[in-house]
Amino acid sequence: MTPKPAPTPADPDAWNAYLAEGNAKQARKRVAADVLLRDAAGRVLLVNPTYKPGWDLPGGMAEANEPPENTVVRELREELDLDVVVRGLLVVDWVAPHGPWDDQIAFVFDGGTVDIEAPRPHDEELSEARFVGLAEALGLVRDRMRRRLAVAVQALTEGRTIYLHDGETVQRFSDRDR
Repeated sequence: MTPKPAPTPADPDAWNAYLAEGNAKQARKRVAADVLLRDAAGRVLLVNPTYKPGWDLPGGMAEANEPPENTVVRELREELDLDVVVRGLLVVDWVAPHGPWDDQIAFVFDGGTVDIEAPRPHDEELSEARFVGLAEALGLVRDRMRRRLAVAVQALTEGRTIYLHDGETVQRFSDRDR
């Protein structure tokens, strides 16, 4: 039996159905988007999630078809009633599969400096939010986030985006002449 030929763009309905079938078979990535937000004293905003141990940068998981920078804006509005302006991309971190989780792509954006005292959680996902010095922040967050936060501060200082694998700088990209 001769295989049926693939549809062509000449038949838009058949072509789109063919593409949708291929799309459904593609791998999906989880996407996390966090923000490095500072106060006038240079302290970093951390949040304490209720659904996992340890402190974290504010942000969260992207919804289907949501750009990561929109995720940060949405999550901060939902969780802290803060309106942030994303000023740039600091870190892209490919996170390998771990535990029950598939791999994911984690972004850290620059949210600049805000003029607020202490934001208060506005939903049940957070128990607390506070500004802390960088050294304290690095001591409060878990290992993977500790590496990502340190590199985000480095990226902010250097004015460039840094690409990571599991929180570690990918040497083949970082050693290139600029």
